[in-house]
Amino acid sequence: MSSNLATKLREGTKKAHTMAENVGFVKCFLKGVVEKTSYRKLVGNFYFIYSAMEEELQRHRQHPVISKIYLPELDRKASLEQDLHYYYGGNWREQVSLSSAGEAYVQRIREISETAPELLVAHSYTRYLGDLSGGQILKNIAQRGMNLSEGEGTAFYEFADIPDEKQFKANYRQALDEMPIDEATADRIVDEANAAFGMNMKMFQELEGNLIKAIGQMLFNTLTRRRTRGATELTTAEATAE
Repeated sequence: MSSNLATKLREGTKKAHTMAENVGFVKCFLKGVVEKTSYRKLVGNFYFIYSAMEEELQRHRQHPVISKIYLPELDRKASLEQDLHYYYGGNWREQVSLSSAGEAYVQRIREISETAPELLVAHSYTRYLGDLSGGQILKNIAQRGMNLSEGEGTAFYEFADIPDEKQFKANYRQALDEMPIDEATADRIVDEANAAFGMNMKMFQELEGNLIKAIGQMLFNTLTRRRTRGATELTTAEATAE
C-alpha cells in the first residue's frame, strides 16, 4: 500500500516550517548569534522530549505502522546526555528541567502513544529528518557562536551509526510511503506534524527572553527584522530533504 505520506508531510508542513523558522530565537541562531544559557536550556528540553519519543517508539516497535520507522540508530538521548554533561557538569540531572512548552510537548507524545500510536510517526519525522538534514550546518553555527572546541557540546548533531545520511533519508521517506495506512490516517499524521511544529515554536519563543537579556533588545530587533532565508533545520523537518 502506498500512502504518499512523505510527499504529504513535506507539502503539508511547508507553512508551519516557514513560521517556525521565523521565530526570533531561530533567526538569531542561523545568523550565528548563539547565547549559551538559552541554548543549553534548549538542549535540556530536547533531552526530555527525545527521551519520551524514543521510549514510546520503542514501546510500539511491533506496531504495524511504527515498525516501519523504528530505527534505533536515530536515537538522540545518549548524545543529549553527553552534551548536558558538557554544559552543566557531572550533576546535570539535578540542574535541568522542562520548560512549560517542553512539558506540553512531552505530554502530547505520551498522550498519543496511549490513544493513537501511529501519530508518533509525525514526531519522528519532524525531529529526526530535520536533525539529519541540517546537523552539520547547525553544529558549525553552534561551534562558532559559542566558541566550542570540536567534539564539545555538539554530540546531538552527530549520527555515528548512519554513514550515509542522504541514503538514510531516502530510505526513511520510502518507509513512510509504504506504511499500511489509509488517506484519513495520513491526513491525521500531517495534522500532528503541524502541531509538532507549533510545539517547537513555543519552545523557541520561551528562550527569547534570555537571548534578549544577553544581546540587548536593539541587536535582537536588527537580527530578526528581515526574513531569514536558507536551511533552518533547528526548527525541525526536511527543508534540505533532497
